[in-house]
Amino acid sequence: MVSAHSFGVTFIIKVKDSNSSEAIKHKIKMEKGTVCVTGGAGYLASWMIKTLLEDGYSVNATWRSDPGSMEDVSGIMALPGASKRLKLFNADLSKPATFKAPIKGCTGVFHVAHPIDVHGKESEHVLTERAMQGSLGILQACIDSKTVKKLIYTSSASTVVFNEKRLNNEILDEESWSDVDSIRANDKQFGVSYFVSKTMTEKATLEFADRKGFNVVTVLPTNIHGPFVGASCPRAVRGSMALIFGDIGKPRLLVKTPFVHIDDVARAHIHLLEYPKAKGRYICSKVAVTIDELYKILSERYPEYKMSNINSLRAAEKINMADVSSRKLLGTGFRFKYGLEEMFDDAIDCCKRNNIL
Repeated sequence: MVSAHSFGVTFIIKVKDSNSSEAIKHKIKMEKGTVCVTGGAGYLASWMIKTLLEDGYSVNATWRSDPGSMEDVSGIMALPGASKRLKLFNADLSKPATFKAPIKGCTGVFHVAHPIDVHGKESEHVLTERAMQGSLGILQACIDSKTVKKLIYTSSASTVVFNEKRLNNEILDEESWSDVDSIRANDKQFGVSYFVSKTMTEKATLEFADRKGFNVVTVLPTNIHGPFVGASCPRAVRGSMALIFGDIGKPRLLVKTPFVHIDDVARAHIHLLEYPKAKGRYICSKVAVTIDELYKILSERYPEYKMSNINSLRAAEKINMADVSSRKLLGTGFRFKYGLEEMFDDAIDCCKRNNIL
């Protein structure tokens, strides 16, 4: 009998007599321990919880249970394995100390939670301050726990692309940072407060971790798309399917939109937790398509949906974004499983199952 060890997993391989018709049999003993996922009711976090449970982890998930939060955890509580290996904790980024209990005893933490104000009721400063202080408090709780080996922070590709480099049609990597002043200068752009708070929070978290000598890895996804946990269609999915839903006039359009499947993003997070050499930032993006390319693919693949005329899309105001590279992530051995068609197939199938389409 031989065994090999990876992050929290013991592989036990039993070898029988070579004359046997079953010469070699593999038995995998799951010993993955407990991890924490913040913002457990969110689109990405809920899918990560699903994937972690499937992989054999126990999960401490945080959520805000106050009446004003409107966070629904019924979807994650119904996941296979949740009754035995999922625990919920009430925690709020405005009160960083509330994350100590769910982090205690964990081997890894996925910090996914981030304040979003879609109605513009809070200032950028207030949102950024809450995000930064919450993230630093969570990081300190990881350090104080003495059990957490690594924190995986969910950032965004928006922390890379808003700078002068995008005007030169460069393909940007993890060395690039968005210029906060440049983002603020275009204050009519959709998502300004989110882009600023993400950029400043990721920087602050990495700098704090460096001073403390603690391992923090950040994941920078582009537009996340695909199926979802629960019965409600997440804003991210509805936004990506604006052509399908007929919501073209609401957000400004991108000249070229980068996409990545929700399952690939979840697996990338887990891969980087388990990958011992993971360090720093990792862009996570599969494919980018222009508006014309996306219209052609969707209109041919889903003719049953009456989409807006392509000329109306061409006339709409558009934002030019730089291309980004996932080369560093691929260099760790990670591989994307899903293409653009599968992202939309899975999202549409999930909407149909929930009577949304």
